[in-house]
Amino acid sequence: MSRLILLNKPFGVLSQFSAGRDENPHPTLSEYVKVPGVYPAGRLDRDSEGLLLLTDDGRLQSRIAEPRHKMPKTYLAQVEGEPDGAAISALCKGVRLKDGMTAPARARVIDPPQLWDRDPPIRYRKSVPDTWIELTINEGRNRQVRRMTAAIGHPTLRLVRWSIGDWTVEGLGLGEWRELRV
Repeated sequence: MSRLILLNKPFGVLSQFSAGRDENPHPTLSEYVKVPGVYPAGRLDRDSEGLLLLTDDGRLQSRIAEPRHKMPKTYLAQVEGEPDGAAISALCKGVRLKDGMTAPARARVIDPPQLWDRDPPIRYRKSVPDTWIELTINEGRNRQVRRMTAAIGHPTLRLVRWSIGDWTVEGLGLGEWRELRV
């Protein structure tokens, strides 16, 4: 049986176990998961939060992380402004980025989710409203969701990965994890 760890990665934490030689190191996974022999299956940017999967099985890691397997990843994104129907439709059809068109996504506006507090909180501007969208993609380009929302004119303020395939961060507090046997 393989080990699979579902971690609710906090904002500001690197998706690796060591910080390297940086003079001002950022927190890493080693501060949260003290399980030997597991490695991240994919990445989650330092400034993104939510579900990060770790496993000790290389084949499972590949199935989760490799774009050719098209495992859906659902994100909750707090974006600047109020995307209209055309903007949401553009996300659903695919948007042009510098590295080409994205695959079609599922996207919809949602009510603000009940999430943990982020430290530090996002910037708040009285004159600019914000909106939450749910976006499901099957690709895994670098900073893809952020680039997609920027391409439709609504930069991402906060990004939370909610699920990968059938695995979800639901029920996990910030920095908490649970292990499954698969």
